[in-house]
Amino acid sequence: MPIFGQEIFISAQKAADLTDPAYLDALKNSKQNAGKLGIDATLAQYNVDLLIAPTTAPAWKIDHIDGDNYLGSASGPAAVSGYPHITVPMGKVQHLPVNISFFGGALSEGILIEAAYDYEQLSQARVSPKLAQ
Repeated sequence: MPIFGQEIFISAQKAADLTDPAYLDALKNSKQNAGKLGIDATLAQYNVDLLIAPTTAPAWKIDHIDGDNYLGSASGPAAVSGYPHITVPMGKVQHLPVNISFFGGALSEGILIEAAYDYEQLSQARVSPKLAQ
């Protein structure tokens, strides 16, 4: 692969076993930091039922020299903690689709689905793609 290397895959193959105590400790800490100390603490601090954020930045052009222009994602804390997360269309930025994320504490699927559904109904932000003929 002349442009896209395999460094991440090679590094992953060299990683310790999934039963390694250091890995298990890091996993436990990550879940606690993203869940109880992250999402749960933020919900409690602001006395809210859910958090809302842009899912990610609009798509970017591939840069063969400097690599991807990845600026992060709202899905990270929910994915790490194991908490629910739902994404719905939010519209477009410079002709590129963007989404909005709703996430909350453990077992908050009901409130997230209601909020995401209500947002979809009120915003009507979904734009059907137009395929070239």
